[in-house]
Amino acid sequence: MTQDNRPSASTRSFEEKYVRFRSPEGRAVARAALGTDLANGYTTKDQAAALAGHLGVGTGDRLLDLGAGRGWPGSFIAETTGCGLVCTDLPMEALLSAQENIGALELDASATVLVADGRMLPFGDGVFDAVCHADVLC
Repeated sequence: MTQDNRPSASTRSFEEKYVRFRSPEGRAVARAALGTDLANGYTTKDQAAALAGHLGVGTGDRLLDLGAGRGWPGSFIAETTGCGLVCTDLPMEALLSAQENIGALELDASATVLVADGRMLPFGDGVFDAVCHADVLC
């Protein structure tokens, strides 16, 4: 956010990208290239599965997906491992898509979507058991 609480040009640019991928055509391209239409970057389904294995999370654990975009790969990891999920990002359009995807996967009870800047997260120490971020330039 800028000082006057308007999204930055970079954030607005990302929001436009997420709008394009909500279309049926955008989802079809993502499915063909990445194996899922939930993805918002370049992490494939196989790579997300490998990441889930490396993180070692399961039921009762909490995962933070930093710069989650549409909720990928965090939603996949939560769905396959049973862990709780918190998705954070800045573009509102991305987080609206993340909320829809989480609902479609029936993760509503164990997942939260939150507007938050990765440089100043509103969480204390020890809240999460693991953190993931994919296709995010920090």
